[in-house]
Amino acid sequence: MARFGEDLPSRYGGGGAGAAPGPGGARGGSRQGGPPGQPGPRPQVYKQTKAQRARTMALYNPIPVKQDCFTVNRSLFIFSEDNAIRKYAKRITEWPPFEYMILATIIANCIVLALEQHLPDGDKTPMSERLDDTEPYFIGIFCFEAGIKIIALGFVFHKGSYLRNGWNVMDFVVVLTGILATAGTQFDLRTLRAVRVLRPLKLVSGIPSLQVIGLLLFFAIVMFAIIGLEFYMGKFHKACFSNETGERLGDFPCGEDWPARRCEEGTCKKYWEGPNFGITNFDNILFAVLTVFQCITMEGWTDILYNVSSAGISGAKAV
Repeated sequence: MARFGEDLPSRYGGGGAGAAPGPGGARGGSRQGGPPGQPGPRPQVYKQTKAQRARTMALYNPIPVKQDCFTVNRSLFIFSEDNAIRKYAKRITEWPPFEYMILATIIANCIVLALEQHLPDGDKTPMSERLDDTEPYFIGIFCFEAGIKIIALGFVFHKGSYLRNGWNVMDFVVVLTGILATAGTQFDLRTLRAVRVLRPLKLVSGIPSLQVIGLLLFFAIVMFAIIGLEFYMGKFHKACFSNETGERLGDFPCGEDWPARRCEEGTCKKYWEGPNFGITNFDNILFAVLTVFQCITMEGWTDILYNVSSAGISGAKAV
């Protein structure tokens, strides 16, 4: 370790305080590293491997990729992302008044569908005939909405296009069937008009909070359906059969133990398909969801309650 007062070498290899500077100065002479007039050592060059060189070339000189209809974001093969028409279409679809107008149209269409009254033999009331005259206006507004969204998002091929969204697929089906029904094609108009019941679902697609509520309701139905599977699976397939003829004596479940319903005549045994031709049961998740949905609608839920009681399921479980 150097002490105070000793000469120390300079930072660049020169002498201490008493060292004489070179021709180019102390720093310049020390960088030359040799006598004046002779070239110094060459700077160190870092060599790249072939893999590093290939990565560098790929980074700064990318290979052009051949574009096709699945990779180019071109709406209807015409409108690119920089196209003025497509830009204005995107602005319209994202404009809040446009969304409010569509929601108001959907609500008005739901009111019209609810006010329709049909008479026997295809007759209609005067009010229903006047309401039918509004159908082309609703179809025109829905067609305008679908067309603007198709121009803004693209139709189906690239990512994020119109038909890549499930709600847009439903809207497109509603619009297409409405056009066919209004045009009076050779298809069954009653079937096409039945698709109009999907139009209130457009309200769900326009309000995201309703989608959350719908998911919560579906989750609650599935939860009670699973509870039904645990308690009532296979309970609705025993019925009273005659000992002589073997025919079923009633359209209700039965059981042999309390609190099940006993057979006054015949024997309680399998196999019966179940109430409502085997639809009302808890044998699998699909029929269980359908049965729970029937109870929620309050349509015939008392029959399901009586069937549960007749099958021998205790009152606590039935509740």
